[in-house]
Amino acid sequence: MSNFKKIVPFIYPYKKYAFLNIFFNVLYALFSTLSFVALIPMLQVLFEKGKKVTTEPVYTGLFELKKYGENYLAYYITTAQKNHEPGYVLSVMVAIIISIFLLKNLADYLAMFFINFLRNGVLKDMRNALYKKTLELPLAFYSEKRKGDVISRISADVNEVQNSFLAILELIVKEPLTIIFTISAMLIISAKLTLFVFIFIPISGYIISLIGKQLKKQSSKAQQEQGAFLSTIEETIGGLKVVKGYNAENYFNNVFQNSTERFFNLSNSIGNRQNLASPASEFMGITVIAILLWYGGQMVLIDKTLESAAFIAYMGLAYNILTPAKAISKASYGVKRGNAAAERVLEILEQENTIVSKENAIEKSTFDDAISIQHINFKYEEESVLKDFSLNIKKGQTVALVGQSGSGKSTIANLLTRFYDVNDGTISIDGINIKDMNLQSLRSLMGLVTQDSILFNDTIKANISLGKLDATDDEIIEALKIANAYEFVKELPLGIYTNIGDSGNKLSGGQKQRLSIARAVLKNPPIMILDEATSALDTESEKFVQVALENMMQNRTSIVIAHRLSTIQKADIIVVMQKGKIVEQGTHEELIAHNGTYNKLVTMQSFES
Repeated sequence: MSNFKKIVPFIYPYKKYAFLNIFFNVLYALFSTLSFVALIPMLQVLFEKGKKVTTEPVYTGLFELKKYGENYLAYYITTAQKNHEPGYVLSVMVAIIISIFLLKNLADYLAMFFINFLRNGVLKDMRNALYKKTLELPLAFYSEKRKGDVISRISADVNEVQNSFLAILELIVKEPLTIIFTISAMLIISAKLTLFVFIFIPISGYIISLIGKQLKKQSSKAQQEQGAFLSTIEETIGGLKVVKGYNAENYFNNVFQNSTERFFNLSNSIGNRQNLASPASEFMGITVIAILLWYGGQMVLIDKTLESAAFIAYMGLAYNILTPAKAISKASYGVKRGNAAAERVLEILEQENTIVSKENAIEKSTFDDAISIQHINFKYEEESVLKDFSLNIKKGQTVALVGQSGSGKSTIANLLTRFYDVNDGTISIDGINIKDMNLQSLRSLMGLVTQDSILFNDTIKANISLGKLDATDDEIIEALKIANAYEFVKELPLGIYTNIGDSGNKLSGGQKQRLSIARAVLKNPPIMILDEATSALDTESEKFVQVALENMMQNRTSIVIAHRLSTIQKADIIVVMQKGKIVEQGTHEELIAHNGTYNKLVTMQSFES
């Protein structure tokens, strides 16, 4: 129930539908009971049974309600039989029963009609909240979670919550009320017989509950397994070139099939337990009814304490409990399965986002003086990446960070943009700690071009205008020209309106990178971060991209993280890093003259060339 309470806020916007559902479920339960009670007078007319009452009874109070109802019904039947043909009286009784059944089914339809809006509304809002949360969570979260597992939670688990967990709304209103109204009618007809029934109901309820004990645990395992094989699909499609290039189809096929085999076994176990719920509850119900027939038959035939018409209606009411009892047992298993899905959904929704804007954070739209990195330490989990790192970058400077892989270069870019937060020390822009700045205004000061050209399955215009959503076609074309990309874009069938495919796979590596640069150019930020922007390109593509980068870096403060040293020789300061520390810094000429680590790196690359 604690998980259900946490989902209640998603129900609030649709509470009117919940109230309407409850209202019509109350009517359904009432008419469902009346449909069997109405059989008593019809059977009395049919078999010419029942007492004759010729004077209209007088209502004397609530405690005499049962007696008053029986007498008034007998009076109505006696009067009707006296004034009309027997066929007319029977027709009236049949019409009343049909009307009650019609109202019962109409109430049932309207209850389901309104619950649909609530369930689908909760599904939509929960999915939107999950997607929004996945966008807000820091990158560190996704280094621990598989993307396919997150996708599974947004799609399958949210759907499970809607299908199974929200069944609790029906569980706590419709079916229990039907049982309560039915048992009330049964008590009115024969309290003695009903109390006898209650001896056997707890026994059958306990037996049914044993079936569902392991269901939540197994459901949780099944949902995790679904996340695992969705991750395999996502990773395989994303890395299909590597899979095919290394003839690894069989390996990944086996990984996927092993996962789906585990899911198959878990699903069978869960499904079989659920399927057992309905026949088990029906069998226990029929057992109770068989005992009723034996005990009630004695009351009718031997003790003469119960009328035959009332007993037949009573048996109908007793059978009427079976349907909601089955529904409750089935829904309770659904709730267990939905509870497991809700835990996985809530795990993400309740995940703490450590990288957020402070309350009353400083809004900053300009960069005026310098970026100051002072004595910062940072580690990914237990692995220390930067140790007591300090650096000052003045406005208009181009600062290059070089060093071997794992020296901490890209980490600087991740910390400047607050994709991660420093463990110790401070990073300031114009004297303001970036943790005190509004996160969006901080990132609006920066343009980012990464080694992997991250493009989306959309048009060139849509991809580039992420930097400025209201950009005109002319502004986009101007950005493409600066990025040295317009030459190939104008040759495309639809120009800037050409769809570039999934991850831009219709374009070459150099073309994709130039579009990434155009996106950064259009944003027009005062600070540009280039993280290994040319390392994945061939020599010809690198030349085109290098021209684009030089165009973009004019009159901007640039932080260039470079693997190829040929691209950063014109930098104002070159910072040489090793194991998270600065070992050298200066201009290209100064560092060559120093004949240290930088000179060795240049010599090695020249030799490799």
